[in-house]
Amino acid sequence: MMNEEKIRIIIADDHVVFREGLAMVLGNKDNIQLVGAAGNGEQLVKLATNLKPHVVITDIKMPVMDGIEATKQMVKLHPDLGIIALSMFDEEDLIVEMLEAGARGYLLKNADKNDIYDAITAVAIGNNFYCKTTSAKLATVIAKSRAKKETKPIDSSFSEREIEIIKLICKEFTNKKIADQLYLSVRTVEGYRAKLLEKMQVKNSIGLAIHAFQLGIISGIENNG
Repeated sequence: MMNEEKIRIIIADDHVVFREGLAMVLGNKDNIQLVGAAGNGEQLVKLATNLKPHVVITDIKMPVMDGIEATKQMVKLHPDLGIIALSMFDEEDLIVEMLEAGARGYLLKNADKNDIYDAITAVAIGNNFYCKTTSAKLATVIAKSRAKKETKPIDSSFSEREIEIIKLICKEFTNKKIADQLYLSVRTVEGYRAKLLEKMQVKNSIGLAIHAFQLGIISGIENNG
């Protein structure tokens, strides 16, 4: 999606202090350029049209126009735009609406800087990003929703050993516990985990679990990853 060296970003939130704090976090990354900030969804859509960012990070609840409607309009105008929803712990229904509207991922507002950066780099190249603290209920809803609309092909070719490891990751087993269960070294399991995340084009275990659910490797998502 990107032809430029830096990832161009717009942030949107009706709280100035939060916007400024997020801008400070993003300003520490050499490959990120903050090109605009908006206080409501209407401003956001205009900025996205004029400034042509690669990624938008937007609050869901905003005045004038909320993040859901803004996302719908931006996706219609700019299909390749990577949109990340910002949410609170108790906004699971709204998160699903944002993803249905076209957002590629979401972050809780108290996410650490590494998660924020991972989310940006993931959606900038067209991948999805799911917050590590995603609940089992939300993960299952996301998986069902994505299964209906997923256009990017998911690699479904996994070895028997990989499937074993996927199932154990989905049960929240640590690398050591997986190693003990399968009589492997911890380093070997670490290698499998890294390869599986790359293969599924996800950044964390919850993304892996969602893909595993879509592919029928697991029948439900019972734990967080």
